[in-house]
Amino acid sequence: MPASDELLSGLGEIANNGRVLAVIWHAYFSALVLALALGVRPSARLGGLLLSLPLFSVSVLAWAQANPFNATLFAVLGTVTLSMPARHSERLQTAPWWAVSSGALLFAFGWIYPHFVETPSTLTYLYASPLGLIPCPTLCAVIGIGLMLRGLGSYAWMVVLGAAGVFYGIFGAARLGVTLDWVLVAGALMMLFYMVAAYRARRA
Repeated sequence: MPASDELLSGLGEIANNGRVLAVIWHAYFSALVLALALGVRPSARLGGLLLSLPLFSVSVLAWAQANPFNATLFAVLGTVTLSMPARHSERLQTAPWWAVSSGALLFAFGWIYPHFVETPSTLTYLYASPLGLIPCPTLCAVIGIGLMLRGLGSYAWMVVLGAAGVFYGIFGAARLGVTLDWVLVAGALMMLFYMVAAYRARRA
């Protein structure tokens, strides 16, 4: 595992050298959230595909930055997000209000993620934060949307993405000193809590 300074430097390079791609990902998520707000509910298969793409993006950029750990893990997460919901053909449904609210807050945090980007204006984070470029903000956005949509109807998806969120959040906050990553930990734990609650309700 590279030293903390090396990891932070690599994440900073990705965030600052990939601003055009970050803007594209913000536009992508804008279209996705707008469609959901207008009542569009894709199938679980399509939802899994749409949420897998930013995860694969993080993987590709990590490979380019010579970070095989992040590259491999996000390739796995992208594959999980693409394949597990594909077992379900039904339309995605909206979660209970508390899960929707929690997911929306987590998504919004991933959207602005105020770290790594070097800019004189905080407004830059509204459209060029490292969403779709580095692990934590991308996981915030994907888990946030997943939480709003009942975990894409897959308990396994919620377990895998929730565990990844807890790991990356703790690693970022405790190892790298990015204290705002505790927000990802809280959101990931909320995902796991929702999964347990949904499972118990179904078995009752």
